Amino acid sequence: MQNLIAPDFLTRLRVGSVAPYIDLYLKCIEQQGFLPSSVPMQMYAIARFGNWLDRNNISLRDLDESIVDRFLKRDRDVARSSEPAPLRRFMAMLREMGIAAAKRPEPKNQRQTRMSDYRHYLLKERGLAESTIPSYVAFADQFLADRFGDSDLNLIALGAGDVATFMRNRAHDLTRETAKLMVTGLRSFFRYLRHQGEITTDLAASVPAVANWSLSDVPKFLPAGAVERVLDACECATPEGKRNYAVLLLLARLGLRACEIVALKLDDIDWDCGTISVRCKGGRCAQLPLPSDVGEGVAAYLKAGRPQCRCRHLFLRHRAPVRGFAGSTTVSTIVRRALARAGVRSDRTGAHLFRHTLATGLLRCGASLDEIGEVLRHRSPNTTAVYAKVDLAALRTVALPWPGDAK
Repeated sequence: MQNLIAPDFLTRLRVGSVAPYIDLYLKCIEQQGFLPSSVPMQMYAIARFGNWLDRNNISLRDLDESIVDRFLKRDRDVARSSEPAPLRRFMAMLREMGIAAAKRPEPKNQRQTRMSDYRHYLLKERGLAESTIPSYVAFADQFLADRFGDSDLNLIALGAGDVATFMRNRAHDLTRETAKLMVTGLRSFFRYLRHQGEITTDLAASVPAVANWSLSDVPKFLPAGAVERVLDACECATPEGKRNYAVLLLLARLGLRACEIVALKLDDIDWDCGTISVRCKGGRCAQLPLPSDVGEGVAAYLKAGRPQCRCRHLFLRHRAPVRGFAGSTTVSTIVRRALARAGVRSDRTGAHLFRHTLATGLLRCGASLDEIGEVLRHRSPNTTAVYAKVDLAALRTVALPWPGDAK
């Protein structure tokens, strides 16, 4: 990587306060998967930053986010959009080495402190999936912001009228599914406040329900043969294609959720026993058999597709910095692009589409709802009951005859 930088500039770069850490930074960004073509830009940014630090007699020991922000705002005509990311990476490296000042916690107002405590409660005491928590916290934060703004929280003064006003102002802009999630999140938050002794009224009971008839929806699934068409259309010749193919196999054969794909680690696969450990919703862990084609797809990715990285997540980004998927959206994007590549049309294009398709296929092959619930790791039989609606052959046997002589 050093060969891409002009020798005279590299010599100047090795003078000053940042000089002892240049080689280490080059090694770090190489490990993170940055392309050699990005190195000169990053070095020039660090050089400008280092010269500015030296001119202003600022020690690396005092370096923190505020100083980086001062540098970036020094002159809007000089500041470049390519500077912030490498400078923050450089500062993070110095902080990890104990050179730069430890990160100072940002001061929080009462609402931010309450949301932090609520997030910890959902994760540690309720055992909610990390992908679910942000939605719960967001709705609770919106409620407190609408009611109190930036002023002190007078939680004991909350009443049913406050809840009704919030719901009336917010619900009409939301889809039914999002509105249902808001109801669930607010009820959870009010139960938390009562559990903590912050309120005495059962405000959870005052959150109105969203109209929803039990089992009114029919699961969206792909027609027979569509899944194989999607798998066959994968471009397995590239590293990213090998990764996407392995992800699609796990979705199609095991019915994993997107959040479960994101959470998979290298240690979760037992190659000797042919099993894979999956972190399910609610903090549970399930051990599933690893089908041969899934194992072959994952092994091909590990051998010739996965970037060299210290990160223990099974699936990684293929753009620097190399790390695990940021969230479930990445998995849904892989599914959407795979469907488009295979020419498969569907009203739903998220990762859950493969889960519904697997359940429907099992039902058509004669599996019982209990067996399907076990494969999908449902905790409640009611969750699996919705798949009875797609078994048309069974439904015809229990359908009542049309009254009269009408045909």
